[in-house]
Amino acid sequence: MRGQRGWKGRGGWQQGEVPSAADAAGWFAGRLPDGWFTGAPELTVDREEILVVGELPPLTEEFADDAARAAAESGRISRFREETREQRIEIARQAEHRYQRKVAWGARIGETEELFTTLSVPVMTRLRQPERQVLDTLVAAGVARSRSDALAWAVRLVGQHADSWLAELRDAMSRVDDLRAQGPDLG
Repeated sequence: MRGQRGWKGRGGWQQGEVPSAADAAGWFAGRLPDGWFTGAPELTVDREEILVVGELPPLTEEFADDAARAAAESGRISRFREETREQRIEIARQAEHRYQRKVAWGARIGETEELFTTLSVPVMTRLRQPERQVLDTLVAAGVARSRSDALAWAVRLVGQHADSWLAELRDAMSRVDDLRAQGPDLG
């Protein structure tokens, strides 16, 4: 499970206690219908959302080119989305009650991955003039429509280029959570 931490405390002024989702991978493995995915789905968990992305069976047909294959993969994901909608809604409702987080879905086949109805959560920050100028430059250059879009673009860019470092950081934080859990109970 990617992105999961043991969020035991408050996550900010708007965030109350959130149940642990440490068992979410097992819960989804037991709850999902057999045959939906070729293996266990990938779960990404944060304080607001659980994202479930599964691998669909590969296409066996021959295609004229990569564009035709990509279109077929996208079509197969679309078919999966429509055929499983009612069941996904019911599973999400149960998981949202259990984990107090929204559930979003996605599917992957070959080189194509599509996410269905993921959350877009507002985040407030304070920036000094040099940081605001970076955002304003991105807006003025047409890279982003607004400061908000520019900030989201910058975060995605950092995420793409710092993936291995962020993975190591998440792993280290997980180890700290494990050590805290093993420590003495001071309460």
